[in-house]
Amino acid sequence: MKYFNCRAMAERNTVYWLQLRQRWRSLNQYGSCVMKPAQRFTTLDSFRGVCALLVVFFHLHVVDTFIQLPFFRRDEVLLNFFFVLSGFVLAHTYGMKPSLSFKSFFISRVFRLYPLHLVMLTLFILFETVRWIAYKKGFYLNNVPFTGLFAPQEILPNLFLVQAWTTLTETMSFNYPSWTISIEFYIYMLFGGLCMLSMRNRFLAFAAISLVAFVLIFSGNEPLVERAMLGLSCFFAGNITYVVYLLIRDKFVPRLWLMTVLECAMMYATYWIVMNDFDYRSPFGSLTFCGLVLLFAFEGGLVSVLLKTSVFVLLGKLSYSIYMTHAAVLFCLVTLFIVAQKITGIELAPMVDGQRFMDTGSMLANNIFVVAVAVSCVVVAAFAHKYIEMKGYELGKRFVGRAGKAKTPAQKPDSVPAMKPQIDRVA
Repeated sequence: MKYFNCRAMAERNTVYWLQLRQRWRSLNQYGSCVMKPAQRFTTLDSFRGVCALLVVFFHLHVVDTFIQLPFFRRDEVLLNFFFVLSGFVLAHTYGMKPSLSFKSFFISRVFRLYPLHLVMLTLFILFETVRWIAYKKGFYLNNVPFTGLFAPQEILPNLFLVQAWTTLTETMSFNYPSWTISIEFYIYMLFGGLCMLSMRNRFLAFAAISLVAFVLIFSGNEPLVERAMLGLSCFFAGNITYVVYLLIRDKFVPRLWLMTVLECAMMYATYWIVMNDFDYRSPFGSLTFCGLVLLFAFEGGLVSVLLKTSVFVLLGKLSYSIYMTHAAVLFCLVTLFIVAQKITGIELAPMVDGQRFMDTGSMLANNIFVVAVAVSCVVVAAFAHKYIEMKGYELGKRFVGRAGKAKTPAQKPDSVPAMKPQIDRVA
């Protein structure tokens, strides 16, 4: 009896791996593994919002507050999560299309990222202009205007989103969070170009780029800025994570208790990565984020249930606007504290280890202030999302629609439904 049980188990395993092999082969067939257009990864959207808020806390410096705890001061590695998640989502939205119009893809990416970036860059140039006027009148704020990170020669690299790709430019210049957008924008163009290949070849290319980038980072022979190399490796690792998801999604039956345990374990692994220093922390963290994205894509545990509540869904919806606008909010607040300090003589904006902090004089008031700043960033992001981000999205959608109408549709096999060009809201 034991022999027959083992034999039956072996046969089931053989069938399972044959099915996985067949699903991999089917990637080269039109539409065989394409997800339903309506599917959204709500939990992953929420994760993006949480990470955006953590970035706000990382850049916010207030004396004697909870954000001075080690976790909030060490979570810069979480930025790699944005690249992995973007790779996963774009593979879902565009990567499984048997044919992709690069023109439509390019338009969608430009109007997805550029309007808010351009507005924020313009705003920071205006900030520097105001500081320059104040400086000329003898009112000194922090440093000399239009120097260093805000030098005039940094405007063009920011305008064309190349500031994070070369050692000749200041990566953190002007609206400093936009360095990740600089990297993502050109990775998106590379991704769109590779999607012109056959289904199998494009994913082989994704895997090759991710692997080569990882190897170069480990070897210390990066041909580009390390941040750009990490962006390449993480984004295309996210693409491959989506392929893994496709291969196992129909065979994996999530159980609530098991998924809850796995989700908690993965959250702890992420916490451990953030809190500990070790060699190649960033690449290993990126691999952990691939596991995090893969696991939470199934949305099967209690942590996923929590992340689907309205507060987290809202943060996910506003994540890009939170990320892109929070530096301006913090700049305004720090400037107000510096001005108030000069007027009152009270130390409201002390320098601590070369970093400008804010201090109301009370630990309780400082912590309340941190929460108020976070809420303010969300409110500002809501306006930016409605009046800038979504306006750009709608404008890009119209341009993509015109491009689709201008192009004569190619003849497709009967089994493949025509696909309208679309712009994703979450990538």
